[in-house]
Amino acid sequence: MSVRRAPDASSLRADLVLAVALALIGCVMVALSAMTGLQFADVPIWAPLLAAVLLPAPLVLRRVHPLPVSIAQIVIYIVAGEAAVLELYASQVSLFMGFYSIGAWDADRRRAFWSRLVIVIAMAVWLASSAVRGFFDPETGERGVSAFFAFLVIQIVINAAYFGAGWVFGDRAWRSAVEREALDAAHAEIQAQQDRLAEQAVSLERLRIARELHDVVAHHVSAMGVQAGAARRVLDRDPVKAADALRHVEQSARDAIGELRSLVVTLRSEDDGTSAAPELAALPALIESARESGQRIELQSIGTPRPVTSMVGLTVYRIVQEALTNSRKHAGPVARVDVRLRYLDDEIEVEVTDDGRGGAAGTHGAGAGLMGMRERVAALGGSLEVGPRSRGGWLVRARVPSPGPARADEATLGFADEASASAGEPAATAGVEAPASAAPADAPTSADASAR
Repeated sequence: MSVRRAPDASSLRADLVLAVALALIGCVMVALSAMTGLQFADVPIWAPLLAAVLLPAPLVLRRVHPLPVSIAQIVIYIVAGEAAVLELYASQVSLFMGFYSIGAWDADRRRAFWSRLVIVIAMAVWLASSAVRGFFDPETGERGVSAFFAFLVIQIVINAAYFGAGWVFGDRAWRSAVEREALDAAHAEIQAQQDRLAEQAVSLERLRIARELHDVVAHHVSAMGVQAGAARRVLDRDPVKAADALRHVEQSARDAIGELRSLVVTLRSEDDGTSAAPELAALPALIESARESGQRIELQSIGTPRPVTSMVGLTVYRIVQEALTNSRKHAGPVARVDVRLRYLDDEIEVEVTDDGRGGAAGTHGAGAGLMGMRERVAALGGSLEVGPRSRGGWLVRARVPSPGPARADEATLGFADEASASAGEPAATAGVEAPASAAPADAPTSADASAR
């Protein structure tokens, strides 16, 4: 059975205000009617004033107990009418509100239907009986039969309008409230499903991180094994070649440790694990692929290009990929997109903007793509800025630490010394120099980006 939400405290306060207002208006109407001399000339003034207060009083509980409220009002209305102390203005509104509340708030719809039908019949019988008694009243003869029947028709029309409107609008209010409840429940269910999907996405991506972890470890360990084997074979015959091979082993170990630390912190990947991860050099191919799908994209490289670690390259690539997907979904396929890659002294900055005039065709998602970008950038110690531009469109700007060759060498040596000290071993081997830049490593691949 359909139900609607129980009334809250503010609704009950509103009903109290309504009852008080109708009581005050009823008392004013009684005073004005008595001043005209057309009513209450033969009764004490307190009687119609009491009736004017009692009739709207039950409306305080009209949402909680609609049927008893309406029945109480019908009884008060009939008694006041028979005693000739009923004012004919505010009382009609009070009676309408009680009858309307049955249809709008009674949870038992069958009871609501039959109780209103009984009330309508009871009021019709009372009106008919009043009409018959009024027809034989001596005053009817003085005013004329035509005047009597004209007044009777007015009463019938007024009662039909009031009770008919109360019935129709009460049912409509009930249906609207039930529909709102259904919509709220559907919205809550959708929100819960989105939360579950987000949790599932995070769990799946935490599993996918194992693929990237495997690729990074496999690449560097394999390289270390090959170089160590080569050094062992030529150690006696050619110490220079052996030392060079050992330098490559050292560098591969440092690169593996640095990338593993970033990778474990990130715990997020959008790849399917079937191919190597893209790097910074793959950006032009990504831009060209997006152009072939209809996007208008301009790529600018500012500063002197330099080698970067595979994690930095992968992070920049993923941010551009995510931003281009968002522009296509939200700014529209014909929006203009500018991609700028800046090589700063100790950082790499990537900025993707669109003009937002392409006519968005997509809908907003759960925000997993933005979450992934933030986690990737934060794992490398960078910063991310995402939001609308003041002159229209959308902005994605990320800065990722990426020292130049000299500073990268210093940072690498410092990290190796720290790792060696923590393990209780001596620092980097004397006489062994670290290469200026990190060798690129393989990692997993691309996938579709999420919504903004």
